[in-house]
Amino acid sequence: MLKILKEIFLPDINKANNQFSDISKHQIATCALLLEVANADDEFTDAEKEKIIEIMQSSFNLTKEQVSELMILADQSLEDSISLYEFTDILNNNFDHSEKKEILKNIWRLIFADNHLHEYEEYFVRKISKTLNLYHQDFIETKLQVKEELGI
Repeated sequence: MLKILKEIFLPDINKANNQFSDISKHQIATCALLLEVANADDEFTDAEKEKIIEIMQSSFNLTKEQVSELMILADQSLEDSISLYEFTDILNNNFDHSEKKEILKNIWRLIFADNHLHEYEEYFVRKISKTLNLYHQDFIETKLQVKEELGI
């Protein structure tokens, strides 16, 4: 498993045989952020797991099985990581402002999956927003848009 992760995050190791595309790196980075937020309150509920699967399927056109594998890779990446910056850096280098705002919306959708906003979850989404180089206005706007979308 570590070999696969090294190939993903350190593509210079074996460029010729690198079996993962940049999209895969984006998927792992996005999934890792979602997992980190879901675990922020020390309760990873079934509703949150299902919401991550739904978000990853709709965002990247993946099957449930692909998302399950991706969640395992993302979880392992989180265990081996030093900070969230490792994941947001991948997204900052490859996504534009609107794509990063969509990630933030998906994070809010995940947070509200259990109909409860925990202070640690809000802390993490604020931290992610800053490391994605989004404005405070984006943070507030995406939160309000998702609340309206969900009728909260």
